[in-house]
Amino acid sequence: MTTVAKRFHSKAATFVVAAAVLIAAPVQSALAESPGDLRADARGAVESLYRQVPAAKALGEQAPAVLVFPSIVKASFIVGGQYGEGVLLKHGKPSGYFNTITGSVGYQAGVEKFSYAVFLMKDSALRYLDKSDGWELGVGPEITVVDVGAAASLSTTTAKKDVYVFFFDPKGLMGGVSIQGTKITKITK
Repeated sequence: MTTVAKRFHSKAATFVVAAAVLIAAPVQSALAESPGDLRADARGAVESLYRQVPAAKALGEQAPAVLVFPSIVKASFIVGGQYGEGVLLKHGKPSGYFNTITGSVGYQAGVEKFSYAVFLMKDSALRYLDKSDGWELGVGPEITVVDVGAAASLSTTTAKKDVYVFFFDPKGLMGGVSIQGTKITKITK
């Protein structure tokens, strides 16, 4: 192997290790310590959303279930991902635990933390979540991402979609969150 090739492989290995550390370290903070902690964090997150967006509270009162991910960590350096754990609340009561994971490749760098809630407005959407072996968002029930700033025009009479997603409480250095490529899977806690 030439000296140039050795240097390239060494730099590539260093890059891969650095990217893995950058991505893996923040993800550890997205893992709840116990089911009780996760339930408390989810309730606190959804209450925060309801205070910020009254339309979300109205939807929550109509929805058969709300899946709340209180702490999603997104980290990347060229290769990135986001991960978090959440609780399915059926009529306000915990009914199961889920994780959310997204991978990405492209020019990006930084760490961000945010929350999101998935309002399952129809029993058919809830059944789809229950029966799927990992729900890839964008496949299955129709999803509408609601901009928190524009949510004032949303009401229970205009909300006719199967699923509404709200991203809220962003903190960090990266801009923009997305559900593209996200998979939600039931987990045991």
